[in-house]
Amino acid sequence: MTRLVIFALLVLLLAYGFSWFADRPGDISLIWEGQIYQTKLIVAVSAIIALIAAVMIAWWFARLIWTSPHSVTRYFRARKRDRGYQALSTGLIAAGAGNALLARKMAARSRGLIRADQEPLINLLEAQAALIEGRHDEARAKFEAMANDPETRELGLRGLYLEARRLGANEAARQYAEKAADNAPYLPWAAQATLEYRSQAGRWDDAIRLLEQQKAARVVDKPEANRLHAVLLTARATEKLEGNPAGARDDALQALKLAADFVPAALIAAKALFREGGLRKAASILEQVWKSAPHPEIGQTYVRARSGDSTLDRLKRAERLEAMRPNNVESLLVVAKAALDAQEFAKARAKAEAAARIEPREAAFLLLADIEEAETGDQGRVRHWLAQALKAPRDPAWVADGFVSDKWLPVSPVTGRLDAFEWKAPFGQIEGPLEDGSVPASIETALKTLPPLRDVKPESPVNDHRIIELERAATIAEAVRPAPAKPKPVEAAASGKAPAPNEAKPFFGGLPDDPGVRDPRTEPEPKTRLRLF
Repeated sequence: MTRLVIFALLVLLLAYGFSWFADRPGDISLIWEGQIYQTKLIVAVSAIIALIAAVMIAWWFARLIWTSPHSVTRYFRARKRDRGYQALSTGLIAAGAGNALLARKMAARSRGLIRADQEPLINLLEAQAALIEGRHDEARAKFEAMANDPETRELGLRGLYLEARRLGANEAARQYAEKAADNAPYLPWAAQATLEYRSQAGRWDDAIRLLEQQKAARVVDKPEANRLHAVLLTARATEKLEGNPAGARDDALQALKLAADFVPAALIAAKALFREGGLRKAASILEQVWKSAPHPEIGQTYVRARSGDSTLDRLKRAERLEAMRPNNVESLLVVAKAALDAQEFAKARAKAEAAARIEPREAAFLLLADIEEAETGDQGRVRHWLAQALKAPRDPAWVADGFVSDKWLPVSPVTGRLDAFEWKAPFGQIEGPLEDGSVPASIETALKTLPPLRDVKPESPVNDHRIIELERAATIAEAVRPAPAKPKPVEAAASGKAPAPNEAKPFFGGLPDDPGVRDPRTEPEPKTRLRLF
């Protein structure tokens, strides 16, 4: 567009010049060697312009003839290069699609049309073709050649890293990743792998330094970088807790500034402050985290902050936590445990039952069993609560990649991933009943595959594992089966009065598992009955 405008302006300027000369006629006289040459002004100007144009055309033609060999060579060279790049593009597409034959063919054609020193992607195409064909030694040789070239160093190191991971050479993979991260910390794969390797080795200072480089290069987002930084600081504080409580306190407090609701950092900070005598500040930290995310470890640490406190003092501290987060399962369970230790069984039972109503899970029913054992010693009721705990969902725990840990860890022991542990319910929950009310196939299969008791003579009826497994399978099957219709009470049937529909029922939930000796005259013998002896 710009050239077109310039050309139009030149034409207009030339036309204006001719019109200007045409409006101002005149003659030009030239005396040369005694001869007088006279012509019109417009004719002279036209002749001069024509002479300039002829000279330019003659110069262009002479230059074209002079540079024609080089032009012809350059044309064929460009055509050859275009064919080479076309073959390279086709080969890369074939390698990505897994067509090893076409990729190898296009790699050979590209090398014949383009020099490898001019286009390093030819080495990549040959390496990819070798990987598809299973010739890993040749692929590694290509990656090593690319790693020695400054232009393709990162590409070669990534290829060598992946090959080392495939062979299980973790040390070699670590060296390749660290070399790539040192040269280019902006590479996400190298920085992430190096960060995980340094975390697995416990090199927290090096890992934090690398994470700061990643954050400066904007490889990771700021929230994610702050989270990982808090994890690394907490891990370093955990190692310092025994020998250097002050350093552990500083690292944990810095981690809390980056992630205010990070429970492991709050626990380490509180423990370090407890050792230094900073009880009030530690309690304030635990209270702040408890308000945002109630956690059983936070509650236990807060309640047992002072080792010399009585059980009533611990109960008061637990009730203080409950006041911060009322109607919360963790708050109710903390108060119930403290009340049980203080032997205030009524309060412990009320709090545990309230927690079970909000979220019926394993810890609530186990706590009710402990309360029953401590208060009444009724084994039937204890067995009832234990059966309820067996059927209830499991409590949350620190879980990472299917691995359940009793404490938080900065790195997953399965995959080595940093910040992999989450506070959630473990896997393997009991399946519920199906829509049609039938028992899931997995439960039925488990019941059928148990060995029969009559074919084996146990050494001890109590310790026989088959009896224990049969009891557990029967309990699980009973848990997933729909509840049968409740029969009418004998007293109501005798008197002819129906029970009140809104009659209050105790939270205990029915008769215990061991009600005593059955009366065969009033209760018929069931068709199937589990016998332990």
